[in-house]
Amino acid sequence: MGIEGMPLQIGMMMTVFLAAYGIANVVLSPLGDYLGPRKAMMLCILIWTIALMIGGVATSFALIIICRILLGIGEGFYYPLQSVFIKNWFPKQERGRANAAWIVGQSVAPAIAMPFFTWWIGTHGWRSNFFLCAALGLIPLWLLWRYVADKPEQHKSISEQELAYIKAGQETESAGSSESFMLRVKPVITNYSYWLLVLWYLCLQCLYWGMITWLPTYLKSARGFSWAEMGWLASLPFVLSIFAKAAAGVFVDKIGRSAPILMVLMFFAGVSIYFGTITEHKYMSAVLLSFAVAFCTMGTPVAWTLLQGMIPGKSISAASGVMNGVANGLSSLSPVFIGLFISITGTYTGGLLCLVFISAIAVVSALILTIKKY
Repeated sequence: MGIEGMPLQIGMMMTVFLAAYGIANVVLSPLGDYLGPRKAMMLCILIWTIALMIGGVATSFALIIICRILLGIGEGFYYPLQSVFIKNWFPKQERGRANAAWIVGQSVAPAIAMPFFTWWIGTHGWRSNFFLCAALGLIPLWLLWRYVADKPEQHKSISEQELAYIKAGQETESAGSSESFMLRVKPVITNYSYWLLVLWYLCLQCLYWGMITWLPTYLKSARGFSWAEMGWLASLPFVLSIFAKAAAGVFVDKIGRSAPILMVLMFFAGVSIYFGTITEHKYMSAVLLSFAVAFCTMGTPVAWTLLQGMIPGKSISAASGVMNGVANGLSSLSPVFIGLFISITGTYTGGLLCLVFISAIAVVSALILTIKKY
């Protein structure tokens, strides 16, 4: 494509994707409430399949940009719909584990995909990778069409006993009595507890992207690790995150409350970053900072479980889209601000300690939610 050694063009590919992703989260998520999650998800898969096909046949950088924009729209529209399915299909006492199941997939999938696609591109070329990904997308498209329904009562294979069990865990929740757009979004706009959760989730994403972006550089440049040592250290946060997310889902279902867990996790994340930064022992620093990432990601299924219990079913797609779009959109600036602090202070310590301040904001927002009995 002729963009090798052109950082501006390479960076633009990620920028346009993230911009389209964030906008689609916020703007298109109410459409998921209108269409229903099954039809909306199938539409998303069709969008990114078309995008991948365009990428595979692209002969210019402009077509690659179009591919990235469409991919961002499809994935941005898709993400909030997962929360709609969890809300519709699981009673409150099982949502923590249900959320953990798909969120753990976000850590497991890259661990499998990265080495596989690296081998595939090296063997078959980069264009074939687009076509392979497009073909793989047909698998969930068929599964959605064949086996999935928006709600349990619409599924032909569900038993009356299972349906009664699900509904018993949802009977105290507001179902939303009107189909009008304004009444669907009103519980999102006017609920300040929801915006506290959005603030908490924004802080989580800032910590996550800041740590993931700067941790390898920090360990190599400031702590003096060799490239050989960096191999296992770079994977440690992701390995810890898999187990942390799974444990969080079980834990939140067991205690029945989410906000106290969010508060404690962000407190320990901030403490881990602080001591990981000031310690003189490089291995202790690496382990503590890896645990900080794990504490952050551990809060992800807990946050989504809290959202699904806080927002009525008719508004859940819009609420999920706004929360995810705002958090991912604004947190994309986190690595830049950390770099700015590093430049101003002349040390990595200043940049990492600003993440401690962000974790403190998250602790306060979760504390307020805890007081409100969430």
